[in-house]
Amino acid sequence: MGKFLGRLVLVIVVAGLLGLIGYGYLGNLSANQSEVRVPVTLEAQ
Repeated sequence: MGKFLGRLVLVIVVAGLLGLIGYGYLGNLSANQSEVRVPVTLEAQ
C-alpha cells in the first residue's frame, strides 16, 4: 500500500509540473500595455 501511495503522489506531482510548464509556454502571460502620461515638476537649483 505504501508503494502505491508513493507512486501515486509522484505521478500527481509530475503531472502538475508538466501542466505548469505547459501553461507557462502556451498560456497567455503577456501583460496588458497602455500609455500613461503623468506631468512631472522638476525643481531647478
